[in-house]
Amino acid sequence: MFIFKNILPEQSSYRQKITQHYYADEAVCVTQLMNQLQFSDAHKKEIQTIAADLITTVREEKNGQTAVEALMMEYDLSSEEGTVLMCLAEALLRIPDKETEDLLIKDKLTAGDWEKHIGASESTFVNLTTRSLSLGSSVLADQSNANIFKKCWYGLVSRCGEPMIREAVRRSMKIMSEHFVLGRTIDEALKNAKPLAKKGYLFSFDMLGEMARTQAQAEHYFMAYQNAIKVMGEVPTVSTGFLSPSISIKLSALHPRYEFAKQETVVPFLIKRLKMLAIQAKNVGVYITVDAEEAHRLDISLDIFEAVFTDPEFANWDGLGLAVQAYQKRAYSVLEYLIALAKKHHKKMCVRLVKGAYWDTEIKIAQVGGFKNYPVFTRKVSTDISYLACSQLLLSAQETIYPQFATHNAYTIAAILWMTRDKNRAFEFQSLQGMGKPLHNVLITSKKYAAASRVYAPVGQHQDLLPYLVRRLLENGANSSFVHQIANHSITVDSLTQSPLELLQSYTHIPNPKIPLPKDIFENEKFSDGKSVLTPRKNSRGFDLTRLDELSHFADHELMVFEKHQWQAAPMHAKFNLDAAKPVTNPNNKSDIVGFVQLAETADVSIALDKAKSAEFAWDQLGVEKRAEILEKTADLIEMHRAELFFLLIREAGKFMPDAIAEVREAVDFCRYYAKIAREILADVSLPGPTGESNVLRMHALGTLICVSPWNFPLAIFTGQMAASLVTGNCVIAKPATQTPLIAARAVELFYEAGVPEAVLQLMPGSGGKMGNALIADERSNGVLFTGSTETAKTIQLTLANRKGAIVPLIAETGGINAMLVDSSALLEQVVSDVMISAFGSAGQRCSALRVVCVQDDIADDFLQMLQGAMQTWDVGNTAFLQTDVGPVIDAAAQNTLEAHIDYMHKNARFIAQMHLSPETKNGTFVAPTAFEIPNLAILQKEVFGPILHVLCFKRKELHDVIDQINNLGYGLTFGIQSRIGTTIDEIQKRIKTGNIYVNRTMIGAVVGVQPFGGCGLSGTGPKAGGPHYLLRLCRESTMTVNTTATGGNAQLLALE
Repeated sequence: MFIFKNILPEQSSYRQKITQHYYADEAVCVTQLMNQLQFSDAHKKEIQTIAADLITTVREEKNGQTAVEALMMEYDLSSEEGTVLMCLAEALLRIPDKETEDLLIKDKLTAGDWEKHIGASESTFVNLTTRSLSLGSSVLADQSNANIFKKCWYGLVSRCGEPMIREAVRRSMKIMSEHFVLGRTIDEALKNAKPLAKKGYLFSFDMLGEMARTQAQAEHYFMAYQNAIKVMGEVPTVSTGFLSPSISIKLSALHPRYEFAKQETVVPFLIKRLKMLAIQAKNVGVYITVDAEEAHRLDISLDIFEAVFTDPEFANWDGLGLAVQAYQKRAYSVLEYLIALAKKHHKKMCVRLVKGAYWDTEIKIAQVGGFKNYPVFTRKVSTDISYLACSQLLLSAQETIYPQFATHNAYTIAAILWMTRDKNRAFEFQSLQGMGKPLHNVLITSKKYAAASRVYAPVGQHQDLLPYLVRRLLENGANSSFVHQIANHSITVDSLTQSPLELLQSYTHIPNPKIPLPKDIFENEKFSDGKSVLTPRKNSRGFDLTRLDELSHFADHELMVFEKHQWQAAPMHAKFNLDAAKPVTNPNNKSDIVGFVQLAETADVSIALDKAKSAEFAWDQLGVEKRAEILEKTADLIEMHRAELFFLLIREAGKFMPDAIAEVREAVDFCRYYAKIAREILADVSLPGPTGESNVLRMHALGTLICVSPWNFPLAIFTGQMAASLVTGNCVIAKPATQTPLIAARAVELFYEAGVPEAVLQLMPGSGGKMGNALIADERSNGVLFTGSTETAKTIQLTLANRKGAIVPLIAETGGINAMLVDSSALLEQVVSDVMISAFGSAGQRCSALRVVCVQDDIADDFLQMLQGAMQTWDVGNTAFLQTDVGPVIDAAAQNTLEAHIDYMHKNARFIAQMHLSPETKNGTFVAPTAFEIPNLAILQKEVFGPILHVLCFKRKELHDVIDQINNLGYGLTFGIQSRIGTTIDEIQKRIKTGNIYVNRTMIGAVVGVQPFGGCGLSGTGPKAGGPHYLLRLCRESTMTVNTTATGGNAQLLALE
C-alpha cells in the first residue's frame, strides 16, 4: 500500500513514547502524573498559603481590573447576554455593509435581557454600557405591545438613533477586541508596550494570523514575521539571553496545508521557512517560540522543530523554543523528549508551558472521528495536575531548559513559587495580553516574589484577530475561568486555593462521566418524543490517520496484503466462472485489475425470486431480536475486515483513505442503528380498548425487496439498504452498481457469515437496464429501494405503476442541485474551507455535494480571490496516497459528461479557477475540479455529478428571490447556510424546501442516526435513510383483536373489587 510516496524515518524511543500516549487511558495517565507530585500535607498547606496571599493582594488592588475585564465578569459566557457579546465581537467588525451590520446588531441585542444587569456592577463603564445595550435592545425590538408612552419614546429614539446605536456597538466591539491586542502593527505594539516594560514586563509578540487558506496568505504572514523581527531588532534593549524580546510563530500561518497527510511536502517547506526566520532572529537578538496548535499537528511540529533546533547553523544559539500544551496526555512525554534532545546537542531551549486553547475542538474531533479516546484530559483539574507535574519536570532540567509558565491561575503560580523556593532557578511566568494583569502585577512588583513575567502580545489587524479573539473570550468569559473567579469576591479564597490533587480525589471517576468516550456517545440516545432508547448502540470505530505507529503498521501489515489482490463477484452465490467474467478496473489506474465479475442473466431473475419467496415466511417468523443480533454481528465483521474494505474502496471506487474510513464506519452504523430501531418499533404493541378484549398492533415484512444501490457509496448505501430490509423481515435481491460489484459481493459474504441465509439475501450483478428492470417488473417483488439519478427513479416509478397486482412502495433517494447561501456576516476562511470540502471532496461524487454557492455581493470579490487561491493548494491524484485531496471520477462516461459541462461553462459563465492534473492522472479517469461564476440559476438545468462548482452573486435585498429560485429548480436534498445572524438563518430555513440543512459547516458527511439523510421533490421520496422512520416503510401493519370473554366470561373484570 502506498500511503506515503517515501518511507518515513522511524521514530526514536522518545517519540514512540509520545505517540503511545496520544489516546492514553485518562485514569492511568492522571494517576501517573499524580505520582510525580509527592506533595505532603505540609507542602500543600504552604502552597495554599502562597496562593491565598496572591489572591488577597489582587483583590485589595482596586485599580487592577480593567473596564473590559469588569464587563466580561458581568457578562460571563454562562449568561445569554455574555454569549451575545461574544457573537457580536466575533462578527461585527468584519461586515462590510450597513444592512447586514444592522441585522446582526438587532439580532443579538434583542436576544438579551440587559435590564437585569443595570447597576449590578461596581464599574461605571459596565453600568453605562449596560444602559446603552438595554436602550439599544428596546429601540430595535418589536414595540407593538408596549404602552403609548413607551411607543412614543422608543419611536422617537429609533428615528434618530439607529445609526447612533450601530456606531456605539461597533465602537464597543472595537474596544473589546483591542483589549486583547497590543497594536495593529509591530511598531504600534512596541510603542504601547513601553508603559508595561517600565513596570518590568517582558514581551513575546504574536503576529496574528493562523490557518492560512492560500499560499498568498501564507506569504503575507511570513513577511509579517520577517518585518516584526527586523523592527524588534532595531529597538535598543538591555535584556539578553532568555530575557530577550521574543516572537511567537504559528506554523499554520506559514503554509495553507499544515497537515499530517501533507507532511512529505509541508515539513521540508516549513523547516526552510522556520530556519530563515530563526537565522534572522539570531542575527538581531530576538528569540523565537513555535506556538502549539491542534493535537493532530503535534507530530509534524516536532519534526520541524527538531530539524531547525539541531541545525549546525544554531549550534551556539539557544533562542529557539517550543510551546507545550499541558491538557494533552502527551505533554509529559513531549517534555521528556525535549529535555533529551537539548542534552544530546548540549544546548538549552525555552519551553512555554500552556494549558491549551483548543479543548472543545479536540473533544469534538475525537467524537466525530470515532477514536478510541481523547488526546486531552476531560477535566480541568486533570489539566491542572498535568501542568504541575510538567512544571516540576521542567524545573528539574535547568541545565537544558528555561521554563516559561503561561498561567493566570494563582494556585498554579503558588505551586511553582513553592517549587523554586530557596533555589536559584531561572524561569519566568507569562500572561496573555488583556488577561490576568492584576495577578502578574503582584508577581513583578512584590519584593516577596520578584518573579519575571512576559506578556504574550498579539499584533495585527481585526481581520486576523477573529480566531484568537474567540478563544480569548471563551477563556476569559467562562465562569470556570480563574481570571473570572479571582475577581469575583463572592467566591471564597479557600475554594480558589484548593489543591487540584485533593479536588480530583473527591471525584468518583477520574475521567469526566459527562463526556463519554467516543465509542459511547450514543449511549443516551433518545427518540423524538424524549423517551430513552432501550438498547443503546455503539459508535463505529474510527481510524486516526495522524497516529504514525498505527498507520505504519496498518500500511505494512494489513493493507499490503490487498495491494495486488483480486476479488470476485458472481450472481446468487453461484460458482464463479472466470471465462464468463469481466474485469473490474481501478479508476485511479485503468491497468490495475481489481477483480472480476460474472454478470447475471435474465433467466437468473426467476430463479432468485423463487428462492426468495420460499424463504420469506421463515425469515419473517425468526423474529426481530434474532435478526437484530445478526445485523450487529455483521457490523462487527465489517469492522474486523475494515483493512480489506478500505483497500477495496480505494481500488474499485477510487475513494481516498479518509472517505474509505468514513464509508466503512457508515456501513457499521447502519447495521447497529437499524438493529436498535427495529427492537424499539417493530415489537408488538398492545392498544387500549374496552374490557373483555385484547388489541395488538403488529408489524410484518412486505416480502421480497429489490435493492438497487449506487457506485458512489458502494458499501455504505448498499449495506444500509440490505440492513433495513433484512431486519424488518424481508428477503433481499441486491442489484449493485455496474461499476462496483466487488465491494457488494464482499459485503454479502459478511452478511452470510453473520447468519443471513443465502436464500434470504441474493446478489444480482448486472446492468440496470437489463437486470434492474427485470427484477422490478416482476410482480413477485414487493418493493424497491433505489439510490441513483432522478431519471432512473422516474423510470422505476413508471414500471411499478404499469405492473399488475399489488401496489408496492418505492423508496428513492436521488440527486440534487445543492446550494449554499453565504451572507456578509459569515467568516470567509470558514466558508472557503467548507465550500472546498463540500464541492470537491470525494471528487464531487456525493448526492449531498455542493453544486452552487450563492454569495452576497459585498464579500464576493474577497470570497472569489480566496477560493481561487485555496483551489491551488489541493492535490488531484491517486487516492492510494494519503496526500491526495481529490481522486478520479468513477468511469470514462462520467469523465466525458463532466468535461462536456466544463466546455459548456467556459462558453456561458466566467471561469474562476481549476486545479492542476499531474501526469500520474493520465491513466485514470480524472477531471480537474473547476469553479465558474454563473449569471443566474437558469443556466443549470440538471445535476452535474462531479467536482464542478458554480458561484452566484446576489444582493442582500434579493435574498428571498434567490431562495425561491433554488426552490423552483425542483430539487431538495441538501442546503447550506453561512451566517452569524440568527434571524437570517431562521428566515432561510423556513423558506427553503430541502431535506438536510447545514448551518456554518460543510454540507456533506451525514451521520446515521444523527443527520438522517434524504430529500424531497426531484431529490427523493423519503423517508430518510438512517432515521427513525425508515423501517416503517418496509413493513405492513396488522391488528389482531381477540374477544377474551368468548371462552368463559370476563374473569378479570369480575375479579375487580
